[in-house]
Amino acid sequence: MADMGDMGDMDTIQPTNMAYARGYWYFIAAAVALFLVIRTVNFVLNWSSLRRSKAHSVRFPTKPTNLFSQLWATSTAVCREMGYPQLYVPIRRLSWMTPPPMGRIFVLLIYWAVIVYMMVKDAVKRDMMFLERIGYRNAWVTVTQVPLIYLLASRTNVIALIAGTSYERLNWLHRWVSRTMFVTATVHGWYFWYSWTGTIGVSETLNSMVIVRYGLGAWGVLLWMTVTSFKPFRSIAYEVFVIQHILSAVLFLWLVYVHIPKYAKYNVWFAIAALCFDRACRLGLLIWQNFKLRLNRTRCDGGQWIGHQTQLSPIGESMTVLTIKDVHFKWRAGQHLYLLLPRVAPFEAHPYTIASTHQTPETCICNSIQLVVRSHGGFSKRLNAFARKLEESGKNQTLTAFVVGPYGHSPQWNTFETLVLISASTGASYTLPILESVLCSKTTSLIKRIDFLLAAKQGEEVGFYHERLHEAIEKAKSMGVELAVHIAVTGSGQLETLPSRTFPSSSGDSGNEKKTIDEEVQVAANVDGVVQPLMGRRHERRSSTSSDAHVHRSASRPDVVGFIRSAVEATGGETGVAVCGGQSLVAKVRTSVAKLSDERAVHKGTGAQGIYLHVEEYCF
Repeated sequence: MADMGDMGDMDTIQPTNMAYARGYWYFIAAAVALFLVIRTVNFVLNWSSLRRSKAHSVRFPTKPTNLFSQLWATSTAVCREMGYPQLYVPIRRLSWMTPPPMGRIFVLLIYWAVIVYMMVKDAVKRDMMFLERIGYRNAWVTVTQVPLIYLLASRTNVIALIAGTSYERLNWLHRWVSRTMFVTATVHGWYFWYSWTGTIGVSETLNSMVIVRYGLGAWGVLLWMTVTSFKPFRSIAYEVFVIQHILSAVLFLWLVYVHIPKYAKYNVWFAIAALCFDRACRLGLLIWQNFKLRLNRTRCDGGQWIGHQTQLSPIGESMTVLTIKDVHFKWRAGQHLYLLLPRVAPFEAHPYTIASTHQTPETCICNSIQLVVRSHGGFSKRLNAFARKLEESGKNQTLTAFVVGPYGHSPQWNTFETLVLISASTGASYTLPILESVLCSKTTSLIKRIDFLLAAKQGEEVGFYHERLHEAIEKAKSMGVELAVHIAVTGSGQLETLPSRTFPSSSGDSGNEKKTIDEEVQVAANVDGVVQPLMGRRHERRSSTSSDAHVHRSASRPDVVGFIRSAVEATGGETGVAVCGGQSLVAKVRTSVAKLSDERAVHKGTGAQGIYLHVEEYCF
């Protein structure tokens, strides 16, 4: 889309192209408004269920009570059954080719239909201006998508805020819209290139029109970003990918800006505004959370002016636990934050799920959180090596960390009557805080039953969560909630490495109750090699037999399908399923939930109630 668009007959087609560009944003606004309506209706229905639960005569508050709620529940069930299934490619080096879930595929098909309509509508006319008309139309289709890509890439995501989700759950759409834009940009350039070969020539055009060279440069940068965004490439060195991707995105905006005419530059300014707003919000959050004007040292032993004092505790070579002190912001179970450790990696910030519930009372620290980092490669591997080196040298295992967050949006878990929580390895850092939060919540809850599954290869990956799970069982008993915990350790001989249960005496003095976080994260004598999690309340003397009866251990792969089915068939109300793990586990749970919902004919006259699925997947 060059300045020659001001010449001759091109003036007559630009109003049409601009009208289609406006129509594109009407479509995006309508889609966001639709999700807002869905969010509002679900909120009202959940509020109604919580209100009905206070009436003791209502056995299953989540069941629809009128024609509208029944139609809504049926429509929701049909959409879930269509959208949840996912085909998994089990071939070792080709698993990255696993397609998106069916729901995302439907969204992409609708988006592509709109884009194809814009590309060809009123543009395919076999006359002298055919090539130029197609070229200019696809130029407009391409540049119109640029702001959406930068909006979807923002952590301070306006679209996610309105739709009731989080920025990371829209990242897949960011990638696919970018790939779609690459296709439309290629069509735009090819039609002009082809027209030049039959008229003035490509070489003459490149020599006489500088803006064409800028356009080719923008297309080259877009090609580079598209190729490197595929999983095999970005997984090779993720830190390098992030840096080059940001630099490429900035360079791309500049090249587009100097390539397009003045009347289309508003798209670039829209993208720049989204980028600057996001970066300003991140900077403000970084300053607010990590720089303190006043410290109350009588209340906080771990407080400091800049950053947060952080304790490192390695668990073998596979995991590292970080206890971050004096955190003065609130978070919800399932949220994550970005962590920056200058001594380990001065220019890298990585996202990690907050592995502890919000409050840690009865300690000398105002508020502390824990992160569980599994060693994969790059930063996480260097962090574990750094922590083990400090431990072996006997040096102080504390350093300064900077955090930004929290991010993430979780469902209202207390509106389900049955919860099924499934996790693999450190995925328990996501599901266990959910379990603890619903058991400790002071608000009205519909939950009657919880089934918790944790699978791992190594016993040390489970040991960190073991004591907290037993505490949750005792808490559930006191609340009248049925809780069953299933632990599967599949590594050879690893099941026997799980810690045995012992409980501290409840007769300890207040000094022990007010112990510092430094003491809390030391390797306990009763669990060799396993760091104890943050315990924010007094331990009571309990019988290990009573809680062990609710813990089922296994050395074989868990039957995920049967696990979900047994929980769903035992409930009379709505079920919420949350899974956090790798791609194979997530795909299996997605397909299983959809199949089970279809088999039971959920909300289709059989009396079977809905099954909601929430997915958190390990990915780069």
